[in-house]
Amino acid sequence: MRIQATTLNDGTEFPLIGLGTYKLVGGEVETIVRTAIDLGYRHIDTAAFYGNEEAVGKALNDALAAGDVTREELIVTTKLWNDDQNRVEGAFDDSLRRLGLDYIDIYLVHWPWPQKGIYAQAFERIAELRDSGKLKSAGVANFYPEVLADIIGKIGVTPVLNQVELHAGFTQPELREYHADHGILTEAWAPLARGANFAEPRIGAVADAHGATPAQVVLAYLMQMGCSVIPKTANPQRLVENMGAVNVELTDAEIASLGEIAGARMSGDPLTFPGWG
Repeated sequence: MRIQATTLNDGTEFPLIGLGTYKLVGGEVETIVRTAIDLGYRHIDTAAFYGNEEAVGKALNDALAAGDVTREELIVTTKLWNDDQNRVEGAFDDSLRRLGLDYIDIYLVHWPWPQKGIYAQAFERIAELRDSGKLKSAGVANFYPEVLADIIGKIGVTPVLNQVELHAGFTQPELREYHADHGILTEAWAPLARGANFAEPRIGAVADAHGATPAQVVLAYLMQMGCSVIPKTANPQRLVENMGAVNVELTDAEIASLGEIAGARMSGDPLTFPGWG
């Protein structure tokens, strides 16, 4: 099974499908992470806000100790939560300790929080952490063109990726165009739209044509547009299903058809979240 990959703007080879761990807790973390690694997943995404970095780290270290994977093969992403934007180094070290790793591959500003107004300072501190040897790459999540332009202009560092809500029916074409123009990878969280559009006839027609599932179709759709995807699941069988998306090759006509699906943002708007609280 060949997993499509891209090269980030700092030269890092990056797989287009990974494992999201939002809302995974307790023993299911160990099961899902270890199973994912066995299936060939090499990008594992977590965050301080998820409250599971310690469990994710234990699963990763157990897999490393068992010889299932090498550290060099893994890409581990975690994120700086909003309340920690004024203590980047401390928050990063807390995440590193919880994960039990020698370094983190990618560290993201989780939300820009424009009302607070210190996202550029936070990203600059993250970029500086790369000199410590404890961090490989600096990125962001939920940023939009105006704040991306602000950090690039002020700091002179372009994030390797921007992880944003993106799924069939809500593909953010203007943001993806900005990313393409600046060498930023678009990474989709909630790429399955939590299954909300699986009954959409266009998705069903493409799935039938390929002998695939709706989940495989929408993941393949996003990857063929050049996006990376990090579907989350607590079900090991869904891990297998999601990975099967790498074998689905859509035609231009099918991609155009899927592009006609109507949809909208399902979660917080980064222009207003988390607000002035």
